[in-house]
Amino acid sequence: MIAPLLEARGLCVARGARMVLHDVDLRLMRGEALAVVGPNAGGKSTLVRSLAGLLPAAAGSVYLEGTPLAALGRAVVARAVAVVGSEEPADAAALTVVERVALGRYPHRGALRPFENEDRRAVEAALEATGIADLAHRRIETLSAGERQLAALARGLAQTPQALLLDEPGAHLDVGHQLQLSRILDAVRAAGVGVLMVVHDLQRAAAWADRMLLLDHGRLAAEGTPTAVLGSKECARAFGVAIRGHAAPGLGHSLYSFEEIR
Repeated sequence: MIAPLLEARGLCVARGARMVLHDVDLRLMRGEALAVVGPNAGGKSTLVRSLAGLLPAAAGSVYLEGTPLAALGRAVVARAVAVVGSEEPADAAALTVVERVALGRYPHRGALRPFENEDRRAVEAALEATGIADLAHRRIETLSAGERQLAALARGLAQTPQALLLDEPGAHLDVGHQLQLSRILDAVRAAGVGVLMVVHDLQRAAAWADRMLLLDHGRLAAEGTPTAVLGSKECARAFGVAIRGHAAPGLGHSLYSFEEIR
């Protein structure tokens, strides 16, 4: 049996005095597309940060290829797991795009080691993959929200991770850039990278994911194929809507309609 690339077992995470995640089990395989969905304040962003070792577990553990993150050095985890959020740090605004993307190489070279050809190639490849090479010398603060999000993704790609964790990366992207994002992630997965993405748009999640995980109030409420999760009573209960799947021949996935439960 092939071991998961990234795995959580009985993961519980507290933020202050409040327990945010409760006994979550999760597996991400190499080359897999795993969508995490759920209502607001359900613990999705906390899950992403915990899987990257950025938040400590109150109970349970996260494993990278079978080894607990706690047993690995921070640099080892950072080289293997990249996180891209929907919002970039405020201090990134004054950087140029290429400077921001180059920060993805920090886990590989540290603060003092100079850039090498391998680093330059990784940054150039990330800029090309995201289609923003022509913006390389623009300051982040001059970019549109969508361009900033692509720069954030490029920083994650420059990290050359084994697992790419995305927290609603399409939040500021128009439909054209969302399609571009899907194409980029398909290429990343084809190279063997496991991709976990928090997605609020359930239709988009269904079209993209191999598997789907539903978080509700910090608990794993459902897991399986998108069809199984979106068709479950747990999903209807979590969102408070009736969800109906409709066959869409030629698309390779169903289309969904949503109706408020009164």
